[in-house]
This record gives sequence, structure tokens and C-alpha cells, in this order.
Amino acid sequence: MTDITAFESAPKAAGAKSILASDARTQKRNAAEARFRMMGLIAVIIGVLALVGLLASILSNGLSSFRQTYITLNVELDAAKLDKQGNRDVAEIAKVSTFGYAPLIEAALGRTMQENGIAVEGMNAKAAAELISKEAPASLRNYVLANPDVIGTTVSFDLLASGRIDGYYKGRVTMESAALDRNTSPEQLRLADELKEAGVLTTRFNWDFFTAPDASDTRPEASGLGVAILGSAYMMLIVLCLSLPLGVAASIYLEEFAPQNWFTDLIEVNIANLAAVPSIVFGILGLAVFINYAGLPQSAPVVGGLVLTLMTLPTIIIATRAALKAVPPSIRDAALGVGASKMQSIFHHVLPLAMPGILTGTIIGLAQALGETAPLLLIGMVAFVREYPAGPPEGFFDPASALPVQVYNWTQRGDPAFVERASGAIIVLLVFLILMNLIAIILRRRFERRW
Repeated sequence: MTDITAFESAPKAAGAKSILASDARTQKRNAAEARFRMMGLIAVIIGVLALVGLLASILSNGLSSFRQTYITLNVELDAAKLDKQGNRDVAEIAKVSTFGYAPLIEAALGRTMQENGIAVEGMNAKAAAELISKEAPASLRNYVLANPDVIGTTVSFDLLASGRIDGYYKGRVTMESAALDRNTSPEQLRLADELKEAGVLTTRFNWDFFTAPDASDTRPEASGLGVAILGSAYMMLIVLCLSLPLGVAASIYLEEFAPQNWFTDLIEVNIANLAAVPSIVFGILGLAVFINYAGLPQSAPVVGGLVLTLMTLPTIIIATRAALKAVPPSIRDAALGVGASKMQSIFHHVLPLAMPGILTGTIIGLAQALGETAPLLLIGMVAFVREYPAGPPEGFFDPASALPVQVYNWTQRGDPAFVERASGAIIVLLVFLILMNLIAIILRRRFERRW
């Protein structure tokens, strides 16, 4: 007989409970645990569904912004209209405005329709020319000014189609809506279909969305993120160069050298409070100090970079101090025990071990700064900017925009094409944020050390 069978065969005392059977109290505790696990699972599912819904909405509205409709025309650059003197002087050619190039495009479209036997009832030359974006004459003029020798020749150009025609091939415009729209007509859509069948009109990947500047309200098809991407890059460069050394230096002093007294406790409390301050407060501070007092230009990357530096510093300081605290005290004691100074023990041993956490906190702080909008609105970066900023350091003081501000700007405009552009800009911004977080993960694993 084994111990177990002996235990099972032993007579049970009256009222005794078996450890093999769940009593009411144990069942109640297990039921509570099961309910809690179920609530946690439901919370995770709701969060994932909300994220999937958000991404699906952004992708469905924004992916079409990466494609654009173009009309390919052979434009005859008439020297009698573009260079009457015939000396190919750029200053003389520049006197011809975009109004002088519009008839050349209209004539090229007419010839193309005639060559392909395209004719739509009720369409005249002027109405047919409305298929082409109002940005086309300016693009043609810029090309001629950059290449004056092409005057007198016939050159093939890929010209932007108008926003309504582009929207027709993206599902935003239909024949029914065109009948009620003063900016287009069903006849123009039928003409576009004829041009597409002839191979004159095509829809392809839109590289200009990443390189072109913003456009006016009447030219949504020509708007791009070029200035906004450059402005955000300048601001992130300023934030990185200022916040990383200042934040790490302040963290090392507070964690390793500062005496523990009421003054350092006050500093720590204020740093924690600054990390929770709404970002718009930093915008008000930047407007008062950097623009009104220091006299720095509005809508400049240097002001945006300084404001975002102030906002990012608390995040970097908190992350760096946490990384320094995570290094075991034995590392410091061992370095001091073999004769290293306090400075040597920190910079030769503690700081390299804390580097993964420092880099992770820095990149997360930069990613947070990249997506901020409210402080940039207060310092004037919402202004309409078409000119690219110069190279650094002069470009830091030139007017520019930023990716989140460009998204806000496009959502305030009435044309549906700008809503599409705004969703596309959000996709670009999310890609940058994902890349920055991936870099943080890679750097953390690259510099991580075991002890």
C-alpha cells in the first residue's frame, strides 16, 4: 500500500475538506481570475480593432495620393512668342508670363486630338484645355527658362491633369457628380476616356508628391511635401544637436554628481512636470521668447527646432536617468576600486552600459517632436510656403513648413483632393515614425551589454 492509497483509504473527519476538490471560495477566486483575463483580452481586441480601423481609413483615403494622372503632349515652343528678339537671353525670355505658354499647350492638345481622331460633341478648344492643370504653364515656363536652347523645337511633356480629371480615375468624381460640378462636365470626362484609350492620358506613380512644394487652392494636383519634408529634417537636426548633449549632460550631473538636497529635488520635480506640460504651452513660450524677444523670423526651422528642443529635453533627461540607474552599483565600485576617478568610472564604464537606453529615449523623443503640430502653429509655420529653404546653416532661418503642419493645412481646404493629400502625408509621417522606432530597437540591441 502506498502513501497515497493509505491517505485515500483513511477515514475522513466530519466536516473535513479535500484539497483535490474546489470549494466555493476557490471557485469564486478562479471565476474572478477568468473574468479579469477575459476583460484584458477584450481590451486588447478593441485596441487592435481601433488601430486597424484607423489605418484602414488612412490607407484607403491616402494611397491614391501616390498616383497621379498625366497628359503627354508634344508642345511646339514657338520662338516668335517666347523669344521675339531671337538672342536666347534668359532675362528677355522671362518677360513672357505663364499666360503666353497656355496657348501653346492648348494648341498641342488640339493637334493631339486631331491626330488621334478624338472628338467629343459639345467640347470646344477652351473646354478641352481645362483637362490640363493650371500648373502646367508654370512648369513649361520653368523648363524653358532652365533650357532656353529648346525654343523653336517641339518637346514632349508630361503635364498634370486637372484635379477633377485625376479624381475621376481615383473614384472621387463620377459622371453624375460632374453634371452638378461647375469645375468639370461629363463631356470632359468622356474626352479624358478617349485620351486614355489613345495612350495620351496615363496614371502612374507620383514622385512629385515627395519633392514638389505646396500649391494654391485651385491646384491640388500639384501640391507636394518637398518643403515640409525639408523643414522637418532641419528641425530634427537642430533638436538632435541641442537636446542630446544637453539632456545627457544634465542627466549625468543630476544622477552622479548633484548632492541630494531640496534644490535638486525641486529640479527633479520640475523636470517631471515639464514632461507633462501640453505642447501648446511650449509654442507660447517660443512665440514670446524666440520671436517677440529674440527677434528670430517666424515660420523658420530654427525657431521650430528650439521650441521642440525645449519640449524634448525632459523626455531625454528622464530616459537617460533611468538608463543610468539601471547600471548596477557594482560597476561603479569596481572601477573606483582599481583606481579610476569618478569621471573615468562614469564615462568609461557607466555611460557605455547605459547607451542603449539613452539612444532609445532620444529617438523616441525625436519621434514625438516630429509629430507635434500645436507649437509650430503658434510660431507661424502654418504659412503658405512654396520656396525651398536654402542649405544649412542659412536654410535654418528661411521660411519652411513641417509634415504635421502640412497635414493640418490641407485638411482646412475645401477641395476633396487636399483631403487625399492630407491622408497621404499622414502615411509618409507614419513611415518616418516607424523607421525611427525601428532604429531605436536596432541601436538598443546593437549596444546592449550583459553583466
